Amino acid sequence: MNLSDIAAMGGTPRWALVALALPAASRAEEIEALYEGMRAAAAPHGVAIVGGDTSASRDGVVINVTLLGEHPGTPRLRSMARPGDAIAVTGSLGRSAAGLAVLERGAHSIGLDPATVEQLAAAHRRPVPRVAEGRWLAAQSGVHALMDCSDGLATDLGHICRESAASARIGVARLPMAAAVRDAARVLGVDATAWATSGGEDYELLLTCEAAAAAELANGLLRATGTPLTVIGDVSAGSPDVTWIGERGERIQVSAGYEHFHG
Repeated sequence: MNLSDIAAMGGTPRWALVALALPAASRAEEIEALYEGMRAAAAPHGVAIVGGDTSASRDGVVINVTLLGEHPGTPRLRSMARPGDAIAVTGSLGRSAAGLAVLERGAHSIGLDPATVEQLAAAHRRPVPRVAEGRWLAAQSGVHALMDCSDGLATDLGHICRESAASARIGVARLPMAAAVRDAARVLGVDATAWATSGGEDYELLLTCEAAAAAELANGLLRATGTPLTVIGDVSAGSPDVTWIGERGERIQVSAGYEHFHG
């Protein structure tokens, strides 16, 4: 989560501080396993865990991570979208939500290919933050607004619209979804589009860019990182909301993703 937040502003993550509050009955091997997991997540990005704090907890485990990073110029903010921009996302959407659904249903008992199950489960348990992609995109002059898509496309794109005082229009048929997501949706009898728009926890990057630069940005990002970039809509002047367009050109309703502090 912290790595993705740094990536979402085009920065380079550097140092992590970890504060733990643990029950007195905690075993040393459990704490060591926790740190081993954090080091495994941090190491591919050159992040060092440099300190923090530990204390006793009367009930339950509390973990707080603060990640510090660097940026060589001006961070790309969610308030920087402009009318006429294209809207694009890295990678594919809905894999984490599909993975959670598969795990909740019993994984290997639902009739999916084992490779599909493993792919989706890994996407949910160990999502990969787009750190290199964020740095590359932030260095391109055609990129305007940038954020990660951790709370679901519907919610996060709404943040960009509100912060930029602009409107967005999205074609749901253009949303990039892996074959594994569509297979899981078919087997489980659910709408794959709902996972892609509202599932969240994909940690892909959501951006707006100059429409004329979109194809070049997609080609450049693929060459630089191996990650695809897909245009899914556009920004226009108007009230800060999102219009979702179905395959036949009709307006459709999309559920919101995760909303912080809402009951």
